[in-house]
Amino acid sequence: MEESLPVENCWFLTGATAVGKTQVGLLLAEKLGAEILSLDSMAIYRGMDIGTAKPTAEQQAVLPHHLIDIADPDEDYSIERYLKAAHAKITEVAERGRQVLFVGGTPLYLKALLRGLSAGPPANWQLREEIEAEVAEVGTQGLYERLEQLDPLAASQIHPHDTRRLIRAVEVFRITGEPISHHQLQFEEGRAAEDCRVFVLRRNREEQHQRINQRVDAMIERGLVEEVRQLTAGGSQLGRTASQAVGYREVLDYLAGGDRETMVADVKTRTRRFAKRQGTWFRSLGECRFVDLVGEVAPEEIADQIVTRAAQ
Repeated sequence: MEESLPVENCWFLTGATAVGKTQVGLLLAEKLGAEILSLDSMAIYRGMDIGTAKPTAEQQAVLPHHLIDIADPDEDYSIERYLKAAHAKITEVAERGRQVLFVGGTPLYLKALLRGLSAGPPANWQLREEIEAEVAEVGTQGLYERLEQLDPLAASQIHPHDTRRLIRAVEVFRITGEPISHHQLQFEEGRAAEDCRVFVLRRNREEQHQRINQRVDAMIERGLVEEVRQLTAGGSQLGRTASQAVGYREVLDYLAGGDRETMVADVKTRTRRFAKRQGTWFRSLGECRFVDLVGEVAPEEIADQIVTRAAQ
């Protein structure tokens, strides 16, 4: 098992997609004298800017941002690589005498940073080949449905088309008799919220859905389809990890001959489902303190509220 990363003195600003983290993060970082480390599993990819709502070049120029644009979209970037990179950046920023503020909405990254991660048992290649043979018979969807029965938590975090991760999850269950989610996240007992600086922005369901719909429309208007077209130009392909990003799979299907209106509707539906799963994760973490927002609240007011609550 890996040692828990030195995050005791780090700050975290997280929440579901489209809740309003970016601008609050910039203001909070300024107040704290912090540098921002991305807590987003898709912002790591170069060229995937619009669909990931990555901070703009202007926003990144306000103060240092890290763990953004560190991999090509055809790479499979693991959580282990992220933790290693995050650990190095925490040390680097601390040596400059600056605070560390993680900003982003990937709950698995948050939980692994707070509690640690175990990779599970070594690969059993014979068993893996047997599972691959099963996939040839029942298909990827069949394997996904099987995993939903064995390990619903892992299934909720794996795209139904991600054959590699599906096979690994089933493999671990057959080797150990336990779900891979039990092996991955070993430290189920977290610290008390008042001992942490983990703040989750939260809105009610109706308002969150409205903001998601508006964001998706804005992404399409800004050129999400053209962004995906450029990423796949000349026969290039997105890697298995990058192609799971919300919005990109739907645009890929559209470019392969789908209907535009259906594509937009599917992006909105999948984003809403993703936000619901994010909320479930955050509620399961005792380290989190929730900041409930209603309507248009000034980002500076939210940042001030977080600083005040942290000092209490």
